Amino acid sequence: MPDILFIQPDGREQGFEAPVGVSLMHAAAGHGVDGIVAECGGSLRCATCHVYVDPAWAGRLPPPSDDELAMLALTAAERRPTSRLSCQIRLDASHQGLVVEVPPCQY
Repeated sequence: MPDILFIQPDGREQGFEAPVGVSLMHAAAGHGVDGIVAECGGSLRCATCHVYVDPAWAGRLPPPSDDELAMLALTAAERRPTSRLSCQIRLDASHQGLVVEVPPCQY
């Protein structure tokens, strides 16, 4: 079970142990992370689970699919080079210590 850290726009941190095999979005929702709306429930139909992956981690994740890139074009908050949809990141043991930042808005 990897330890994951979410950083809120105001700097508050929320860390927890996440189950292997679930998406980062489902782990966040299950731990009550503010700012991860996940309106479509992880079906890649919205961009309300947008996160900024810590630059140290960005290259360690599989690249986004074309569908994810298309949805990232619709984010309410600024899109950054490390922007990802948390529903598209499946957690496994290699994600131990993953750090992501929650954008200031999802709508």
